[in-house]
Amino acid sequence: MKNKHQALTQLAIDLTNSVSSQDRFDRLLSVIRHLFNCDASALLAFQDQQFSPLAINGLYDEVLGRRFNIQQHPRLEAIARAGDVVRFPADSELPDPYDGLIVNHKGELNVHSCIGLPLLANDHLIGALTIDAFDTHKFEKFSNEDLRIISALAAASLHTSLLLEKLENQTGMFNRVDMLDTYEPLPTQMIGQSVGIVDLQSQIKAVADTELSVLITGETGVGKELVASSLHAQSSRCKNNLIYLNCAALPESVAESELFGHVKGAFTGAISDRKGKFELANDSTLFLDEVGELPLSLQAKLLRALQYGDIQRVGDEQSLKVNTRIVAATNRALHEEVKAGRFRADLYHRLNVFPVHVPPLRERGHDVVLLSGFFAERCREKLGFSHLSIDPDAIKLLTSYTWPGNVRELEHAINRAAVIAKSQSSAHIDAKNKVAHLHLKPPHFQLSEDHLLTESVATIDLALQEIPTVAISLRQATDDFQAKLIERTYNDSKNNWSVTAKKLNLDTGNLHRLAKRLHLK
Repeated sequence: MKNKHQALTQLAIDLTNSVSSQDRFDRLLSVIRHLFNCDASALLAFQDQQFSPLAINGLYDEVLGRRFNIQQHPRLEAIARAGDVVRFPADSELPDPYDGLIVNHKGELNVHSCIGLPLLANDHLIGALTIDAFDTHKFEKFSNEDLRIISALAAASLHTSLLLEKLENQTGMFNRVDMLDTYEPLPTQMIGQSVGIVDLQSQIKAVADTELSVLITGETGVGKELVASSLHAQSSRCKNNLIYLNCAALPESVAESELFGHVKGAFTGAISDRKGKFELANDSTLFLDEVGELPLSLQAKLLRALQYGDIQRVGDEQSLKVNTRIVAATNRALHEEVKAGRFRADLYHRLNVFPVHVPPLRERGHDVVLLSGFFAERCREKLGFSHLSIDPDAIKLLTSYTWPGNVRELEHAINRAAVIAKSQSSAHIDAKNKVAHLHLKPPHFQLSEDHLLTESVATIDLALQEIPTVAISLRQATDDFQAKLIERTYNDSKNNWSVTAKKLNLDTGNLHRLAKRLHLK
């Protein structure tokens, strides 16, 4: 008993002395592991009927990226509803959310000790602490009163973090302290702990609740739309819907109408008045995705709307005043487009008031593992698995790949592997739905090393042959090389864009956009 009290006292001291929330959380679980001699533990935050891991011990890192909906996880739902210590019977038939996710444990967690501690602040559920051990008698010497003390300490630590978070976000978006049971979910949450993502979140927080125009840049598939949603969600305009417009999908004949609207009879087919995106986004945010694709003729009209805040519907003689904030995104280097005369310099400067760059996945390190867990959990829900985990060997493959298609490509890889896992295991799943491991082997990894080396050397040789003798920019040289490679592959594929995309290992939509930018279409 003395050791227990000493450990609890030390825990209280550690939580007080910690300099950051994450440090407090990690120390909490370290003491839990020492005190209980458990095999796994996790600290979870509760929001919008789901638990999000804040810190883990004894679990695979992919768990940090998962979001556990309590309607899909009976044990976590029981903890959320209990309001007090929950001791699950060793032979409980409720599936464990950590099946297949505990380090050094293979197979299903059929019989084990499991404790759940709901974390409360002002009688509202703000999180949970879960403690697991393979020994069925591991936690018998701990009384419920001991566990309540730990729960209170953990709840105080989490509550402190939420208070600090609110102080840092004076916009009122994070209402967890005032209305901890009713605050709105953040569908715009970003999964990741890399320096690039932390810096990105800091930039978003800085500019979100201003009126500045934001230009989001980054490669295809990095999540620029997620950034735009996050900017809107953390702004004072969040009470109104974010309005979205994909500029690349706009036929030039209807582009003006889509942006500014039209009146009845303005053109053939205009059978009634129609509001444009600018008008719909009045007192809200208009997200112009792939803004670099806008035709020059429309860029001038967009510039006027940004400068003066007034728009004119097609066919209307009257102007309308709008209070619309613009967030734009592009995978092009717009400053190069300006130099080439394909994008207006004045519009570029109007959009680029606050530039935000989204890093490619290959620069985000361990975030690949967290994102894989996030996508795996979503697949588990969609495909009806009780559990779905990623095999450690597959994690090695995922982290060794460079992901030219970024987060979107990773999501597709996880989805493909999950479907394959279901097709291969469905005949063997019993009533408890045994865990299915994802042995991820996307096409990129199925080539032998010799083949990869030969292919790389051939590509390098081809690139060297194409280097011009006249000095030009690296961007122009790259564009020229891409254009020639795409054109040659397109001709070899009998003018079939789908086949061309497959040969070049590109998404068909991305290939069309690239070909358009390179003036091949």
